[in-house]
Amino acid sequence: MKELTILSGKGGAGKTSITAALMSLASNAVFCDNDVDAANLHLLANPQIEEETVFEGARLASIDQSICVNCGLCVNHCKFHAISKDDNYVVNSFLCEGCRLCERLCPVGAITTEKSLENKWFISSTRFGKLVHAKMKPGEENSGKLVTKVRQKAKEIAENTQADYIINDGPPGIGCSVISSVTGVDVVLIVIEPSKSGLHDAKRLLKLAQSFHAKIFALINKYDMSSEQTDEINAYLHHEKISVIARVPFDDQIVKAMLNKQSIVEYAPDSLSAIAMKQAWEQLQKEFQNMEG
Repeated sequence: MKELTILSGKGGAGKTSITAALMSLASNAVFCDNDVDAANLHLLANPQIEEETVFEGARLASIDQSICVNCGLCVNHCKFHAISKDDNYVVNSFLCEGCRLCERLCPVGAITTEKSLENKWFISSTRFGKLVHAKMKPGEENSGKLVTKVRQKAKEIAENTQADYIINDGPPGIGCSVISSVTGVDVVLIVIEPSKSGLHDAKRLLKLAQSFHAKIFALINKYDMSSEQTDEINAYLHHEKISVIARVPFDDQIVKAMLNKQSIVEYAPDSLSAIAMKQAWEQLQKEFQNMEG
């Protein structure tokens, strides 16, 4: 069993569309949406939820107004400025780091902290196979831990069903959830769009991915939108000895496919972009076979 994570240095590079295309091509695979902060793979996969589990997030303070004596210790000592006073002392949930200092300082026990129960992860069936995905409330923390949880569950399912592959749709950027998405995988596929920001952010992501010693490939999406930027990206990847497994052209049929809740391979299998994705999957399969050999 081999594990592939698809990443992009920035949002909007087309990572999820690429993942959906690979889902259409891969057989005997388990799929996992690691972009737990802004999950959207389910929009194309149309999953039927089979299991739902609460994920305990970070701690959040709350103040019992019936006990509070308005001493102000919590406001004066909160380094995150998460507590303010209007008519009463109030905790700003977006600023609270759950450090519990205010809870310990409160002389009358008016402040308590509890773990958030607003986050969930799911096991679902799709037309492609099993999908493990999650949903985090905006502003919640511990996304890296949630990514680790969904990946562990995906691996468990893959082992039980003797799947050949695990394919992860990773989050953009280089944050904690990306680190959790790339740790221990066999292959990383970086999706790059031909723009200044696309190359800049891809460089940061590549540096991160290289530190985890996975095999790295690149895919240039919408390569024909800027020949100058595409040439610059090709030169950079050649210097870093990163193989480009596909160059996918700009294709408005991809948008139509998304509106139809399909991948480009399903919606327009003879399109140039679908053909490029088929070539990409063939290259990835060869790499997986080489690893086994």
